[in-house]
Amino acid sequence: MNSKKEFPEGMVPLGAGKFQFSCHAGVGCFMSCCKNVDMFLYPYDIVRLKRCLQIDSETFMRQHTRLVQGGHPYFPAVMLKLNVDEDKSCPFLKKGGCGVYHDRPSACRTYPLERAVDRSVARGRHKDYYFVTNHNYCLGHLEDNFYSVAQWSREQKLDEYNTMNDRWAELDTIFANNPWKGEGSGGPKQQMAFMVCYDVDGFRALANREKIFEQFRLSREQKTGVQSDDATLLLFGFEWLKLFLTGKSSLERR
Repeated sequence: MNSKKEFPEGMVPLGAGKFQFSCHAGVGCFMSCCKNVDMFLYPYDIVRLKRCLQIDSETFMRQHTRLVQGGHPYFPAVMLKLNVDEDKSCPFLKKGGCGVYHDRPSACRTYPLERAVDRSVARGRHKDYYFVTNHNYCLGHLEDNFYSVAQWSREQKLDEYNTMNDRWAELDTIFANNPWKGEGSGGPKQQMAFMVCYDVDGFRALANREKIFEQFRLSREQKTGVQSDDATLLLFGFEWLKLFLTGKSSLERR
């Protein structure tokens, strides 16, 4: 049996090799990739960005995002809303560069790599593959800097983003199976799922009002985290949604 992973023509995984790249103000194309770009935002991206901007998640969604159809028709995808100007520039782009650099989204952080995840390796495990993208306008590939995937991930602080995005992907796989059959688009269950994923402030208010946290066995750290840390709340929300939609979750009821 052939167990070799097949990839689309022209896509070759980087593996243990190195790639050549650097991006800084001295590169001639600096900030070109921050204009006229189609960028998907994931739940953890929004948690980081809204915290950086010091606004609530509902305000962030209203001001900086638009909804489109994603990889399946059963749950919308979220994209960054660009400025309405000639360049269609990122709303967070400043004169000197990125205004949210320390909390920039996954796609910005990963570039010039693209990440693919094979979830068929073994139950509960997965394998990452990285591919180098090379846009004609990008002069960063001519810079004399070489990175392995591990070095780039460490420098760009990708691990936390990848972990959170993998958990989101598990949930989106459930959405792809249309767990809200009969409701249609925008039904109560889908609206609840959207709140949990993209409006953590709204979900926290709902959970406190309905005493949702008190229904489960949470560690002392989790009890503190769901009230004060959006990432902890997001992970709780993902597991709560699994229970809400499928009856299966890592959460343990009291």
